[in-house]
Amino acid sequence: MIANDASSSPCPICKHGIIGDLRTCALVTTQGAIDFWCWPELDSPSLFSALLDNERAGAFTLSPQGEGWRSVQFYLPDSNILQTRWLSQHSVVELNDFMPVQASAEALPCIVRRVKVAQGEATLTMRCSLKFDYARLTPDLQVLENTALWQAENQQTVTLNASVPLTAEEGAVQSQFTLRCGEEAFFILGSEAVTAQGQQEVERLHHDTLAFWQQWVGKNKYRGRWREMVIRSSLVLKLLSSTRHGSIAAAATFGLPELIGGERNWDYRAGWIRDASFSCYALIRLGYIDEAKAFGHWVRTCMENSQFEPDKLQVMYRLDSGTDLQEHELPHLAGHFGSTPVRIGNGAYQQRQLDIYGELLDTLYLTTKYGDGIPHRGWQHVIRLVDHVCDIWNSPDAGIWEMRGEPEHFLYSRLMCWVALDRALRLGAKRSLSMPYERWESVRQAIREDIWTHFWNPDLGHFTSTRHGSDLDGSMLLMPLFRFVSAKDPDWLATLDAIKNKLVRGGMVRRYIASETPADSLHGEEGYFVACSFWYVECLARADRLEEARIEFEKVLIHANHLGLYAEEFDPLGNALGNFPQALSHLALISAAYYLDKKMAGDVLTWQP
Repeated sequence: MIANDASSSPCPICKHGIIGDLRTCALVTTQGAIDFWCWPELDSPSLFSALLDNERAGAFTLSPQGEGWRSVQFYLPDSNILQTRWLSQHSVVELNDFMPVQASAEALPCIVRRVKVAQGEATLTMRCSLKFDYARLTPDLQVLENTALWQAENQQTVTLNASVPLTAEEGAVQSQFTLRCGEEAFFILGSEAVTAQGQQEVERLHHDTLAFWQQWVGKNKYRGRWREMVIRSSLVLKLLSSTRHGSIAAAATFGLPELIGGERNWDYRAGWIRDASFSCYALIRLGYIDEAKAFGHWVRTCMENSQFEPDKLQVMYRLDSGTDLQEHELPHLAGHFGSTPVRIGNGAYQQRQLDIYGELLDTLYLTTKYGDGIPHRGWQHVIRLVDHVCDIWNSPDAGIWEMRGEPEHFLYSRLMCWVALDRALRLGAKRSLSMPYERWESVRQAIREDIWTHFWNPDLGHFTSTRHGSDLDGSMLLMPLFRFVSAKDPDWLATLDAIKNKLVRGGMVRRYIASETPADSLHGEEGYFVACSFWYVECLARADRLEEARIEFEKVLIHANHLGLYAEEFDPLGNALGNFPQALSHLALISAAYYLDKKMAGDVLTWQP
C-alpha cells in the first residue's frame, strides 16, 4: 500500500476518525491526512475541506515516504486520541492526533500531531495547505524556520509550530525529515499561542488530554455486553457537544451526500430540537446527568431566543442557540465524489415540523425528573406551548425527515403531538402544577383516536405513515419507544412485520421509499438510515423477539467503520453515506444496546421515561 495517495478523489467517508476539544472537531483519514476542520468553532468556516474537493480545498497530510506501508488506525483506550500506524517489513511509524481540551473558554482550539518511529527508521513527508472561508480565500503565507503563519484580512491568524524545519512551496508548508527508532517530531496548528510550545509542552498536553477522556469515560455506568461500542458512541456524543453552550451538533460536517453524486447534501453543524429527548435519554442512562442538564439548558435558551412564542419555535438552532441558519451553496467546491451542490446553513430551520413539540416536552420532562424543578414562569411558557399544540395538532407539516415538497399529515408528527400532551400532563401531575387538565386530556385522547382511525389501514392490516395512506416509514418504529402503543400489541406487531418486509435489508432500514413519497421532491433515492436500523432492533427487543433482535443488532454493528463510527446512512453495501459522525446514529445505538442488554439479562424494566 502506498502511504501517500496522490489521487484527486477524496477519501471515502468511512475511512476517517474524528478528534476534537468540545469546541470543534477534525476528521483524520486512515492515511494520516486531516481533510476536514472548521475553526475556531464547529460551525465556523472550514480551514481544511479536501473531503469535499481534494484539488481546491485545504488538507494537512503526514505520512512515511515510499511503498510497502500498511496503515491501521485506533483510539488510545477510552479516549479520543487517535493513533494512525504504518507498518512495513522493517519499520513501524506511530502518529498520535488529538486536540487538547482547553481549561480556558477563551483559548482557541489547536491540533497536535505527534509522530514517532517505534521500530527501524522512516523518512516522512508533511504538507499543510490552508484555505480560509470554505476554500473561498487563499491566505498569505509566511514561513520562519520552524513556524508558519497564514494571514488574511478580517481573518484570525493561524500558526503552525513544528519541531522540524519548514519550507514554503506552491502556497503550502512542507517538510521532509527522517526519524530513527525512538525519535519523534511534533506539529501544532492553531492560533499564535502555539509558537511558544515545545516538546515538554506537547508531552504534557498529550498526558492531560488522555487523562481527561479516560476520567470522563470512568463515569459511564454502562456495563453491558456491548460496552466497547457504547463507550465509543458516548465519546462521539461528547465530541459533538459544546462545553460553552451545552448544545450537541447533529454531526461534525456539512455537504456529505446521502447519495453519491446526488443533491441531498446538507449542513448538520447545528443542534436539532428533535435530538433533544434522544440525547437526554442516552446521557441519563449512561450516568452523565450534568451533560443532560447542560443540554436541557441549551434547549431553554433556544426557546428564549424564540421569545417563548410557540409558533416561532424552530426545528434547529445554531450551536450558540442563535436562530439564523440561512442556507447557501458553495459552487466552487466539486463535492464529495462529485456530489453537488455543497450546502452550508440549513433552510429546514424555517419549516413547520409539529413533532418538535413532543420532543421538547419529552426533554423537559426528563430534565426536570432527574434535575431541578421547573420554575413558575417556565411552567407558564409550557402551558402556552401545550395550548398551541391543542390548536394545531391536526395540521399538515414537513415531517421528521424535513420533506421539501408539499406538507402532509404524517403519523410521526401526530404521534409527537400526543407525546407533548402526555408528557405535559405527567409533568404537571408529578410536580402538582396548575394546568387546564380537562382540555389537555381531551386533546390527548382525540389525537390517540385520530391515529387509530386515520393512520390504520384495515385493508393492509398495519399503520401507515400518512393519513389514509398505504406507505411505511422508519419513524413509525418510535411508536412503542415513546410508549404510544404496547410493543406487543398485535396491531403494532403487524406493522413491525410490514416494515421488515418493506424497508429492511440485511439489518439496514430505510427511512422510506423516496419514489413512493410525494412529499420528497428531490431526485434519487437515498441510503439506509442508521438510527432506524437501531430503532428496529429495540422494537424487536421490546417485543421479546430477543434472538432476532440480537442477530439484527450484530448485523448493524458490523457496518460501523474501523473505529466504531457511524455516518447518517449506509449504501446498499453498508458503506457510510451522509454527514459524519452522526449523533442520532450513536444515540440510537446506545438506546438499543441498553435495552437489549437489560432484556437479555432478565432485568425487569419499569415504565420509562
